[in-house]
Amino acid sequence: MSIGVGKGAGKGSRKTPPSPAAFAEAADAKVATPHYLGHRDRLRARFQEAGADALPDYELLELLLFRSIPQRDVKPLAKELIQRFGSFAEVLAAPVSRLTEVKGVGEGVALDLKIVEAALKRMARGAVGKRPVLSSWSSVLDYCRMAMAFAEREQFRIL
Repeated sequence: MSIGVGKGAGKGSRKTPPSPAAFAEAADAKVATPHYLGHRDRLRARFQEAGADALPDYELLELLLFRSIPQRDVKPLAKELIQRFGSFAEVLAAPVSRLTEVKGVGEGVALDLKIVEAALKRMARGAVGKRPVLSSWSSVLDYCRMAMAFAEREQFRIL
C-alpha cells in the first residue's frame, strides 16, 4: 500500500488515498498470527498424511487429549505425562490414581486414556487369536510385552 505520486504519473496526478479498511487490513497483516492457531488441524492433517509413526509420542498423546479437553492447549500436558511416565504406552498403562495426580488430568481424561488402553489390548488379543499360538520366540516376547509390560505387580504365567 502506498500513498502519493504513482509511478509514471504526470503532474497533478495522484493515487487515491487508501480507505480506512485498507489501513486496518495492512495493520492486521503486520500482526503475527499466534503459532497455536490451527495447531490441532495441522496435527490432525500430519497424522492423516504421514501416519502415527511420523509423530513423536507427545503429539500422538495430544491427539487423544484433544477429544477429552476440547478448549485448552494440551501440548504441555502431553509432554508432562510423557516425561512423568516415560512413554506413550506407559501413560496409557498407568493406573487412574497416578494419572489423576497430574495437574490437568481429571477422572474423565484418565477414563478416556484407560478406554484406549483397553481397546488396544482387545485388538491385540484378537490379532493373536487368529494366528498360530506362540509359534516363535518373538511371538512369545510380543505376547509378554502386551500382556504384562506395564503391570504394577509381577506375574507368573505358564505358556
